[in-house]
Parts: sequence; C-alpha cells; structure tokens
Amino acid sequence: MSVMRLGYVHVRVTDLAQARKHYEQTLGMDAVHEEGGRVYLKSWDEDDHHSVVLEEGGVGLVKFGYKVTSDGSLEELESRVAAFGAHSERMSKGENAGIGDGLRVTLPSDHVLELYADVERLGTKVGKLNPDPWPRHGLRGIGVPRINHALITTEDPALLERFFADALGFRPAERLVGGDEPKDLVGSWMFCGENPHDIAFVNGPNGKLHHFAYEIEDWSALLRAGDLMSMDDVPIDFGPARHGITRGGTIYFFDPSGNRNEVFSGGYRTGPDFQPITWTMDQAARGINHTHREIDQDFLQVVT
Repeated sequence: MSVMRLGYVHVRVTDLAQARKHYEQTLGMDAVHEEGGRVYLKSWDEDDHHSVVLEEGGVGLVKFGYKVTSDGSLEELESRVAAFGAHSERMSKGENAGIGDGLRVTLPSDHVLELYADVERLGTKVGKLNPDPWPRHGLRGIGVPRINHALITTEDPALLERFFADALGFRPAERLVGGDEPKDLVGSWMFCGENPHDIAFVNGPNGKLHHFAYEIEDWSALLRAGDLMSMDDVPIDFGPARHGITRGGTIYFFDPSGNRNEVFSGGYRTGPDFQPITWTMDQAARGINHTHREIDQDFLQVVT
C-alpha cells in the first residue's frame, strides 16, 4: 500500500486560546508553528512537523492528511481517484505549513483528504540515538505520544468503503452490517498499515467528524488519562471502557469547542492477509462499548 498512516487532522475551534490550552496542557502537545489564526501542534513521539491544526472560527473538520510512501505514488493515486470518479487537485508545498507537494481529494462523503509524501521533520523528544522510552523532562498532562486514527460520518458507507479500497488501497478490518446486501453496510473500520483502523466511518451526515484519536500505551495510561481529564474538568463522553470492534481501550472526551477526541490503547495487528470481522446490528452496542454493552444516543448523533 502506498498510503501509510494518518498524518494530521485540521479542525476548527471557537476559541483558539481555550482550545490551545486543552491540546497543550491536558493532552500535552507542543505548539510548533502559528500563522493566520492557526496553531500547529505535535506530540512528543512524532517526527513530522505537526499532527493537529487548530483554526479559529467555528467547529468541526476542515480536512485531514495521510502520508504516502513517495512522491511517485501520488501520480498513481491521482489516476485511481479519477478512475473512481472522485475529484482531486494538486496542492503545492507551502499551502500547509511543513507539508510538501501533494494531492487534495474530495471524498464521496464531501470530506477533504490530503495525500503527501514530503513533510518537514522536527524529530521526537527522545531522539533516534539510544533513546529513552519516554522524555524525562518536558511532558505535560496526558503526554499523548502520537495521533492514531479518525472516524467520520457518511450518508453512503458502502460507497466510501469502495472508494478507500479501490482508490487508496485500504482494507476493511471490521464491518458493521444491517443485512446481507452491500448497501446495508452501517460502518467500516479500515487500515492501510498494521493498525486495526487508520480511518473509520459510520452512517451519518456527509462532511462531519465523529472523533480523532491518540494512541497511548496501555490500560494504565488510559486510567491516568481519565484522572487528568477529571482534574482539568474535561467533558468525558464515555469510558474508560473496551471496544468490541478493534478490541481497544478507550476514553472519549470533548475539546472546549465540542470536537470529540479519544485516547485509544491496545487493539490487534492487521496486514495484507487479514480477514475482515463482521458485526451485526443486534450486537452493535457490544461492538462499540464492550464493557457496558450500552450506547448513549448522543454518542451516535453528536458530530461536528
């Protein structure tokens, strides 16, 4: 696969100073660049220039970016996107701080996804020579090490699954189905590397964000994250709990503007020979919240 992983999520926030405090002090990210009402942030174990962009003015997803293996792969991806019938355009180095030339794609769900190979590397806080397992100094709050995945909503999950598979080379790890027909697909968790999901989508309005997630080490780190959220009065959506789908540990919570975040731990490994897992709607609550087997309707309906 030429698409490797989620690189960044760019969201709108209603109050940039308030949002920055959440991402810097509670999550522990570092601001690396500011321009034009935007703040670019990275986590301590990320090499690349940034993984989150906060833009003042509203709420919700502006766009997200996935890193590809090489500039040469962009041409092939451009052809596959066109063959599918989706719109794309080339983007130039400098349109996004720290990001090189790339391809900007409008998904069938109306989301904007950017593909790029070249990114400025700022390095991790532990370096690449005989590194410690975590930074001895300078960690704040939860200290999230890296971004992991995003979940969006779409009016046609079957169409979007075909797009990610045919145009971008993703594979489904888990699928939530309402019946036997392809059109009955309710949600899909798809991967491009070895994660249980690098992108996921469920039935809902086009163009909306359900959440984006940070990977943290284990269940203990998850519980510590919950303690810190309580100390900082962060609104928790649900968790700590375990998903049935992906088997990961989770806490969902909101930033000050109402964008949903997640800290996610565990899960299994996938790969080119991974066979998809199917969940049926009568087991959807167990799939989403395996620990409590119940879902608050707001969790399904609140998107930004």
